[in-house]
Amino acid sequence: MAQYIGTSVKRKEDRRFLTGKGSYTDDIILTNMTYATIVRSPHAHAKIKSIKTDKAKSHPGVVAVFTGKDLHSDGVGSVPNGWQITDQMKEPPHPALAVDRVRYVGDGVAVVVAENRYIAKDAAELVEVDYEILPAVVDTVKAVEKGAPLVHDDVPNNTSFVWELGDKNSTDDALSKADHVTKLEYDNQRLIANAIEPRSTVGSYDSGRDELTLYSSSQIPHVVRLLLCAFVLNLPEHKVRVISPDVGGGFGSKICHYAEEVLFAWVTRKINRPVKWTAERSESFISDVQGRDHHTVAEMGLDKDGNILGIRVNTLANLGAYLSTFSGGIPTWLYGPLLAGTYTVKNVYVNVTGVFTNTPLVDAYRGAGRPEATYAVERLVDTAAHEMGMDPVDLRKKNFIPPDAFPYQTPVVHVYDSGNYEGALNKALDMIEYKKFRKEQAEARKNGRLLGIGFSTYLEACGLAPSKVAGAIGARAALFEAASVRVHPTGKVTVSTGTHSHGQGHETTFAQIVADGLGVPVEDVEIVHGDTGEVPFGMGTYGSRSLAVGGSAIYKAVEKIQEKAKKIAAHKLEASEDDIEFGDGKWTVKGTDKSLGLGDISLTAYIPHDYPEGLEPGLEDNAFWDPTNFTFPFGTHISTVEVDPDTGKIKILRYVAVDDVGNVINPMIVDGQVHGGLAQGIGQALWEGAAFDENGQLVTGTFMDYAIPKADDLPSFEVDRTVTPTPENPLGVKGAGETGTIASTACIVNAVVDALHHLGIRDIQMPLTPERIWQAIHNK
Repeated sequence: MAQYIGTSVKRKEDRRFLTGKGSYTDDIILTNMTYATIVRSPHAHAKIKSIKTDKAKSHPGVVAVFTGKDLHSDGVGSVPNGWQITDQMKEPPHPALAVDRVRYVGDGVAVVVAENRYIAKDAAELVEVDYEILPAVVDTVKAVEKGAPLVHDDVPNNTSFVWELGDKNSTDDALSKADHVTKLEYDNQRLIANAIEPRSTVGSYDSGRDELTLYSSSQIPHVVRLLLCAFVLNLPEHKVRVISPDVGGGFGSKICHYAEEVLFAWVTRKINRPVKWTAERSESFISDVQGRDHHTVAEMGLDKDGNILGIRVNTLANLGAYLSTFSGGIPTWLYGPLLAGTYTVKNVYVNVTGVFTNTPLVDAYRGAGRPEATYAVERLVDTAAHEMGMDPVDLRKKNFIPPDAFPYQTPVVHVYDSGNYEGALNKALDMIEYKKFRKEQAEARKNGRLLGIGFSTYLEACGLAPSKVAGAIGARAALFEAASVRVHPTGKVTVSTGTHSHGQGHETTFAQIVADGLGVPVEDVEIVHGDTGEVPFGMGTYGSRSLAVGGSAIYKAVEKIQEKAKKIAAHKLEASEDDIEFGDGKWTVKGTDKSLGLGDISLTAYIPHDYPEGLEPGLEDNAFWDPTNFTFPFGTHISTVEVDPDTGKIKILRYVAVDDVGNVINPMIVDGQVHGGLAQGIGQALWEGAAFDENGQLVTGTFMDYAIPKADDLPSFEVDRTVTPTPENPLGVKGAGETGTIASTACIVNAVVDALHHLGIRDIQMPLTPERIWQAIHNK
């Protein structure tokens, strides 16, 4: 029998994608369908004096026009925030359509529903909105200055919360006594996810059954249903079905409960017809949640020998105009506890102020808090090495947590599960030929060439859980995962999971787990996800949790199937249960050749003519998995670059990534996840960045201005792994989807600064565009 776990099985789901057979939300066509266009504010901050909809309503083919007042008068609640950071946190209401005030460019003010999307778009231009323009605040730092315009009148200083973690006094003392203090002040700039599939929502109401079905390109269908029913529309949950079919990428931007989901769940009930809305790309730029956007002052204190004594970080986190579903947790609990990095630092303190501005909402973007923490720590380490005349490799090795120290309690909450940080670093150093490169770099400088090498010895927290901890830190949801495994009479298997796949390859990796666990070909296992009417309640996919939490739930359900199959096999083979062993796809009587495969056992379970007394017929079971801790992937990324001093252009020469994600189910899929993450992290370092003018207008609102990396911008990545299993789940897996993004941004910036530090350049604001590099060189 084939061994599937640990092998590069080709992705099962790719057949339908490559042949154009995928089914996305915009592909949904229902009888009597209508189409919607949202009228959005062109101003970042304004009072709505009036909205005239008569012309739009009388336009041929228009079915209905609604405004925020219609929803408000119908009792539609605020789009909820899912994370309470402090007891004093300010949570202003977030209406699905603005009622009397708009707070960012793109804020919805009306919706036009018509017989087709072209009529809806034409009629939307007939909606007349009279605005009284108000002063806007866009910059994170300026938003908390005295006299700044208020985004919400009842939120002083535009401050939603002030959060801190760690021992401030001990950290202040450690830095005051340090022989050397490295300080950096920088912006971790705002990013726009730009998934290949724009967001789309279809609402369909069956008045005869009083049932609502909502199709949405979401990462969290069950969470959307829960929030929609319990907090916004007050609908009975058993009468609402949320379906997330194939989703063309998410990267965190589809982790939220969006206003459009509320809007079209309500609209379909009002018009008693299905309604579809799909964002245009320019609309996505201003209506999707965005990521990052921190202004940070970070300090690291060291003794004269290079031992890290303390790290102190103060961050202003831009939240946008409203709180999104998880926006409060990302710059706090997914950020602060990672600021100890991979090091034995005893004193860490972080203070985060969550700030409202007149900009689109900020929530998760691949890595979500972990890349920001890694950037702070790894930039400090490389900068300190340059300032102290130390090799950045030696400085890291001096401060690494040793392999025999795990589980390791950090000064900022986390208990790391397992690790061998120096092992990953040494492997990456061998791959990059570190000593050889340093010699080449020295020779190149003599000839006026600027070569640099950068490091990122990162760590991240994945497998977001456990629920008890999540509740203690303010998450308004559990973080377990659920699975159901059904073996059909012929031995074929259907698995239902509460996670959701939008590019991760779950239909393959989850099938590999089941195939090995039940001794069937991987082709005989079907994975079902994304439909709250078909799968058990689960929390969805984000934070590299699907395999560690969802995969573990599947594994536990398979164990239950194995135990029941063992009872059936013992009965059929006339043996004691203790004498039955499972291996090579069969249940066998020890020491004999008497055995049964899954097909024989399952047929017996469903036709129980000769069956164990008192045992229920059928062969299916379910399981929930709520782990006791996070998992902590880690690794070392090293990049080499060349900077053209005449143009400022950066060429990435090599990029080596050695990651440790615990046990690996499918190496090919893990490699693909790392590659994609690297592209996004490098994109932030060199090209990407959302920019707004002083009036809140997005000036990078197209791909002409918002530069995402292209294939020829990137080198051929060199990836490898070490394997340090986690003890926190039965699979020993840690999570792989975000490693590349978390490590690569700091790695590339460190390499560029290494190429330039002998010129007196110690930091450059991201993205490191040729103009910024050229100016930095020539200013020196």
